[in-house]
Amino acid sequence: MISKTNSFGLLGLEAYPVEIEIDVAKGLPTVTLVGLTDTAIKESRERVRSAIKNSGFKWPSQRITVNLAPSDIKKEGACFDLAIALGILASTGQINGELLKDYAFLGELSLNGQIRPVRGVLAISLAMANSPQNNLVLPAGNTKEAGIVPNLSIWPQSNLKETVQFLSDPLLKRPFRLTPEQIPEFNTNYDLDFSEVKGQYFAKRALEVAVSGGHNIVLIGPPGSGKTMLAKRIPTIMPGLTLTEALEITKIHSVAGTLLRKDGFIGTRPFRSPHHSISDIALIGGGSLPKPGEISLAHYGVLFLDELPEFSRKALEALRQPLEDNLICISRIKRTIIFPACFILAAALNPCPCGNYFNPQKTCHCHPSKIKNYLGKISGPLLDRIDIHIEVPQVKYRELSDTKDAESSKVIRQRVENTRAIQQERFKSTGIFCNAQMHSKLIKEHCILEKEAQELLRMAISELGLSARAYDKILKVARTIADLGQKEIISQEHIAEAIQYRTLDRKLRE
Repeated sequence: MISKTNSFGLLGLEAYPVEIEIDVAKGLPTVTLVGLTDTAIKESRERVRSAIKNSGFKWPSQRITVNLAPSDIKKEGACFDLAIALGILASTGQINGELLKDYAFLGELSLNGQIRPVRGVLAISLAMANSPQNNLVLPAGNTKEAGIVPNLSIWPQSNLKETVQFLSDPLLKRPFRLTPEQIPEFNTNYDLDFSEVKGQYFAKRALEVAVSGGHNIVLIGPPGSGKTMLAKRIPTIMPGLTLTEALEITKIHSVAGTLLRKDGFIGTRPFRSPHHSISDIALIGGGSLPKPGEISLAHYGVLFLDELPEFSRKALEALRQPLEDNLICISRIKRTIIFPACFILAAALNPCPCGNYFNPQKTCHCHPSKIKNYLGKISGPLLDRIDIHIEVPQVKYRELSDTKDAESSKVIRQRVENTRAIQQERFKSTGIFCNAQMHSKLIKEHCILEKEAQELLRMAISELGLSARAYDKILKVARTIADLGQKEIISQEHIAEAIQYRTLDRKLRE
């Protein structure tokens, strides 16, 4: 007897329907799974067998064939366990197969029949919201994640036996709906705050400029100068998330399996800080069945690369396209997967292997060739894609011992939000939202310089030997500085500050 159940699979960040056909026929007792299944799905035969038997149902001593359609798309994960188990029960007459046609099923089965949470539920829920099928049976642990999506009937279940009882009489339950108290809130209260950072006024100003315009930034200084401390506080001055941004972030983390089960929703800007031993695939995403990498997990947030020269050259060079396009294209033989990657890159590095090259209080013992090789790990094209380079010196004692609180993140964030509002109004019909995303045409239209500013910029480009891309970066940063001061025309002082954020180009090459 043949039965059919419905489920969903994941392809990149998008979900697609999967029809599961089960045929139980005479023959030697065996289970055959077809439809381009991975190892996790093939192992489901043992999980499903034990779950059915331990839930009080009968396992058939016949030949069982399971087909997952469409058969030309590679499928992975354990999310099809529940649908396969119910299909086998329907094929053996232990439940009515007609009860299954109005539902889609997700869930991994444990050996005792419990239903475990799976990844990608938000992506699947969003896909179902736009389809005729709007009844989703899923693990209780994924309830809040799926409940964010309106116009979808969510039926959380704890185990296989409970699911069968529900299908036999669905009127006994009501679909899950988020109450007003359960609707997730956007949180702008962080454990960290800029008021805790002593001194480093120049660095904090540069970070404010970077966040205001969406610019990438690199911090260079000796160990212990506060580079990591500053970077970790960048999200605290970023504007609050919109609902669309929060859903997109949550969807990415859901697909990657990094979403916290208890919350099911991400309401704060992501901050990702991978170790320097990370591979290029883990950083940008990929694999045989492509999954989002760290740059996509940092979408609408911050990607912090500490000890930048210690990352592999291959991983760093892989960042060049995402930094330019705000997305990453991963091509395979049959299809191309696109993951979003709109993030602020914050990087930190020492000026030399020992870290004391710029330190006036300590002597650097590194040979010039070692310093050159150390800094040479960062290619010129990658450095050109980082808008702001600043030096972070050691904090002086009088600043460390100062008992007065510095400016709080809340105050800085208010200025950032005001500046972002100016940019949103400026670019409302262009599809971008910050100065860092301006292309040549927009730079020419919106970066109007005073005569003195033009002359200063000309001299700086000639003396520093900066590239054409660096020229554009200076104009973008100057535009942001002018916006912070609510000025329409870019003046000499704005250009001077923007050039100051590029002087490390020369220092790193000396």
